[in-house]
Amino acid sequence: MSRREILFSDNFKNIPPGMFSANVGPHTEYHFREEAAPKYGWGVACFFHDGSKQAWKIGERDERKVMRQTFNNDQSFTHPMVSAGNQYWTDYTLSVLCAPSDSDGRCGCVFRYTTNRRYYFFGLTEKGAELISVNEELKHHVAHETILGRIHFSRKPDTLYKLEACTDGEEIVCSVWTHEEPQSLIGKIEARDGTFQRGKIALLSDIPADFLSVQVSGPEYAKRFALSAQRNDETELEELRAGNPQPKVWKKIATHGFGVGRNLRFGALTGSGETGILIPQVIQHGPRDAYAEVGCITAIDLSGNILWRHGEPDSGNWYLTNDVAVQVHDIDGDGAAEVIYCSGFEMKIAEGATGRIRKSIPTPKSCEHNDQFPQILGDSIFFCDVRGLGRKGDILLKDRYWNFWVYDQDLNLLWNGSCKTGHYPYAADIDGDGKDEIAIGYSLYDDNGDLLWSHDDILADHSDGVAILNLMDPLAKPDTILYAASDEGVLFLDLDGTIRKHHFVGHAQNPAVLKLRPELPGLQTVAIDFWGNQGNLNFFDAEGNIYHTCEPNNFGSMCLPVNWRGDGQEFFLHSTNCKLGGMFDGWGRPVVMFPDDGHPDLCNAVLDLGGDCRDEIVTWNQHEIWIYTQDDNPKSGRLYKPARNPQCNNSNYQASVSKPGWLEE
Repeated sequence: MSRREILFSDNFKNIPPGMFSANVGPHTEYHFREEAAPKYGWGVACFFHDGSKQAWKIGERDERKVMRQTFNNDQSFTHPMVSAGNQYWTDYTLSVLCAPSDSDGRCGCVFRYTTNRRYYFFGLTEKGAELISVNEELKHHVAHETILGRIHFSRKPDTLYKLEACTDGEEIVCSVWTHEEPQSLIGKIEARDGTFQRGKIALLSDIPADFLSVQVSGPEYAKRFALSAQRNDETELEELRAGNPQPKVWKKIATHGFGVGRNLRFGALTGSGETGILIPQVIQHGPRDAYAEVGCITAIDLSGNILWRHGEPDSGNWYLTNDVAVQVHDIDGDGAAEVIYCSGFEMKIAEGATGRIRKSIPTPKSCEHNDQFPQILGDSIFFCDVRGLGRKGDILLKDRYWNFWVYDQDLNLLWNGSCKTGHYPYAADIDGDGKDEIAIGYSLYDDNGDLLWSHDDILADHSDGVAILNLMDPLAKPDTILYAASDEGVLFLDLDGTIRKHHFVGHAQNPAVLKLRPELPGLQTVAIDFWGNQGNLNFFDAEGNIYHTCEPNNFGSMCLPVNWRGDGQEFFLHSTNCKLGGMFDGWGRPVVMFPDDGHPDLCNAVLDLGGDCRDEIVTWNQHEIWIYTQDDNPKSGRLYKPARNPQCNNSNYQASVSKPGWLEE
C-alpha cells in the first residue's frame, strides 16, 4: 500500500480574526483589487450581489479560530465558497470538521474542484448528507446536479460533524461522523463517477456555519503525479513566455487629485494626430451606481501636460462601478475630435483641443424606472451611422437600463426607443442599405427606429455586451449576433433573432472576439463570468461551441484583445497585476506577465499608441498612469493590424471585436 502524505492542512490559527471576504462588490468586474486576492492559502471563490459579498469571516469557537460563513443563501445556482489547494491533485482524502448553525441548508466540502461551477460536493443537506456532482447549469438559474449518493439522518443544529471524501480514480467514498466523544460513523456513500478527475478543494455553506479544520492527504504516487503535471505545465508556460516580447515601461504620468478608475478616454484631442487622454471624474448621486454623471474633466497629452480642464478636481471622485456618458469622437468629420458628454442635465459637445463648449441641449426627461431626477443624467454614449453618412455621425444616449435616444451631430433628436437596454449597444449595416441597424439589449432596431425583433420577454437578465459580426469569415457580411447575457450566459443568434446556441455558463460579460488560435478557422470568443461565479473563462470557436473552460482566478476582467506580437495571433489582457494577471492565450494561460516594478494595476486599456500597429498597454489607478510597450518596439515588416471597436465607443461592458487585417511592408 502506497504511503500517504499530508498535502494540505489548516486550522485557521494563522489567519487574523475579522472579515475574510473583501467587500469589493462590482468594483472587481473590471478593476483589480489586491484585497480580493487569495490570502493565507484561501480565496473567496464566488459571491452574488447580496450579503454573500461579506459572507466569510475568521471567528472563534471554544477558544479556537474558525472559518465562519455568516450568510443565509437562498440561491440554488451559486453557493458561498472559499477554495484552496492544487488544481493538479487527483486521488486524495479530504477531511473537514464543521458545525452548521441550522438543520436545513447545504453545508460541507468540495473536492476535485475544477471551477466554481464544476465540482463534487459532499456534505450536510436537508435530507441528511449527500454526494452531488455539480456541472454548470441546465437552464437559467437551474444547476446541473447529479446526486451520486445519500445518507438519510436527522442532523442537529450547531453540532460538530466530521466529513470525509476519498477519491481513487473514478471510485469515490464519502463518510459522515459525529464528532462528539465517542466519535461514531453515521453513514457512508460509495459511488463511481468520472466527471471530474482532478482539482482543488473548497468549503461551501448556504447557511451560517463554522469550519474548524481541513486536511488533505494522499498516496505518494498521487503527490508525485501532481508535482510532475504541474512542472510540465510550468515548463511549457515558461517556453511560451520566452517566445513573446516582454513589457517595457514607455511612459509614466502623474494624476494625483484628478485621477479616475476605469473611465479614461483616448482620442486625437488636438487634431494633430497624436492620441490624447481624457480623464473624466465621476459624481455619484446614488443609490449605489444607479445615478452618476461626469464631474471634473481633465484633458492631457501623452507627456502628462494638461491641455484644459472643466470643473474642479476632487480626489474622492475616482470610484465607479458603472459607465458614464462621455466619449471622444470627431462627430462632424472635420478631422478634429470633440468631447461629447453629459453633466448638469445637459448633453454637451466641446472642442477636443480647447474644451470650449460648442453645443448643448437638455438631457431627455426621465421615464419610468429612472425617475430620481426630472431629467436623465446619462448612462453611456454610443456612436453609429443611422443616416448613411459613411461615418459614425449619429449619437445614441441611454439611461441605465430602460430607454435610449438617437441624435444627429447637431443634437437634433432623430428617434427614441424603450426596451431592456442592457449595458451597451452595437451597430452594423446588416441589410446592405448603407445605414446601421442597432442591437441594444435583446432588441434589434432598424436605422429609422422601427423595432425589428425583441427577446425581452424570453431572456430574463439584461445583456452586458453585444456584437454583430461574422465569426467564420470576419470580413464578410455579418450573420451573427453575439450576446454576453449576464445570468443568461452566452448566446449566438441569427440576424432574424433566431437563437442558434444558448450556453448557460453563468453571469457572462465582457466578451472578446479575436484571433486567439491561428490553427482554428475564423475568430474565437472568450467571455468571463462575474456575479455568482467570479472568474470563469469560457472559450468558443467560430461555430459558437465551447472548446475550453477554466478559472485562473476569481476576478472579473474587460478581456481586451491585445495585438502584442504582430504575427496574427492575439492575446487578451486579464489585468496587469504581476502575480494574478497578464496577457492570456486561447487556452487561458498567462503567456505575457508584467514586471513587479510598482506599476498601478487597478485598471487597463489596450490600443496602439506607438505607431507600429502593435498594441500598448495603459495601466492606471487614481494616482498615476503607466504605459507599456514591447521590448522590441518598434518592429518593421509585415505586421498584423486588426480592426477594433473604435475608441469613441468605449464602455466598461463592451463586446470587444478584433477583425483581422495586415499592414504590408
